Amino acid sequence: MTPGPDALIQMYAGMLRVRLFEERVRELFAGGRIPGFLHTSVGQEAVAVGCCSLIGPNDHVITAYRDHGHAMAVGMDTKPLMAELYGKATGCSKGKGGSMHYFDPSRNFWGGHGIVGSQIPLGVGLAYGVKYKGLKGAAMA
Repeated sequence: MTPGPDALIQMYAGMLRVRLFEERVRELFAGGRIPGFLHTSVGQEAVAVGCCSLIGPNDHVITAYRDHGHAMAVGMDTKPLMAELYGKATGCSKGKGGSMHYFDPSRNFWGGHGIVGSQIPLGVGLAYGVKYKGLKGAAMA
């Protein structure tokens, strides 16, 4: 089904929001203001926003280390995301995860994972959990 004009505008706004966040974060990191590592997803905004625009209440999202876009696409507020990058306790992972580990269980967002491919078996487990509970839903990994 093709989304209507309002949905397309909302998706474009979501992609722009992700891009602007990522560009600002890259500036801060390059200036030495954000510690640790940084893995942006500039150029991949449509993947996160497009896929997450289809999720329902029983769907789950888990991703690799380029997780900023997915976190915003599921509706996470940018303030705890930025706080996480700074290592603050007000971050979405209490400042302990940094760029690669955004989580929000209340949104069925099971975060980014730094080990390449590790989200795949975890995503299978999430999908199995949905099936086991007899719910209609899916897991996007």
